[in-house]
Amino acid sequence: MRRKDSTEVLLAKLRDDLRAARGLSTERLAAQIQEIGFQCLRCGDCCTGEDNSVVVFPFEIRRILGATAMDWNDVVEPPQEGEWDSEGIFHTLEWRLKREDGSCKFYAKCNCKIYGSRPLLCSTYPFYLDSGALRCSECRGLGRKIRPGEAWKIAALLKRRCIIEIREAIALLERYEDFERGRPGKRGLCVVHDSEGEHRVITELHS
Repeated sequence: MRRKDSTEVLLAKLRDDLRAARGLSTERLAAQIQEIGFQCLRCGDCCTGEDNSVVVFPFEIRRILGATAMDWNDVVEPPQEGEWDSEGIFHTLEWRLKREDGSCKFYAKCNCKIYGSRPLLCSTYPFYLDSGALRCSECRGLGRKIRPGEAWKIAALLKRRCIIEIREAIALLERYEDFERGRPGKRGLCVVHDSEGEHRVITELHS
């Protein structure tokens, strides 16, 4: 199957997924969250550690920029997973919140500096949806009593996050321009592909 054909197949599946996500029952998700139970213990485990990487979309980045008056490259960075093109430029997908000393840059002393404008991934942790099914990441706060109103709030955010993630994936694929693969060459040059197209940045991550 040619790459263009495979992209169309993937886009068709994503559009089906989007229709399914819009039909998710917030009430059902809330009931499941209520049964599982959750209370944030402010332990910071989800903000620290090498495995914790927060995907953040362009509209979320701009919301953080508005709240902090920081520059784009001070808030996010490209992930280290990707491919090199024939000119030796590194290509990768989406953005991640910037990290410092093994933790999220915005985490300090058990507090989030951007709590009011934090990404949806952070707002819904430790819950996520997998093909419409509710799943949980490892978290000390699971199994604790949660108020019905809080469970409903998380459920509504989960549904919104799921819809947005699919929309962002569709927009990314629609704007994605493929490239000829190659070997590492131009150290520090990186192209980030997201729902808005291509962003060329200079980074030390791939130097």
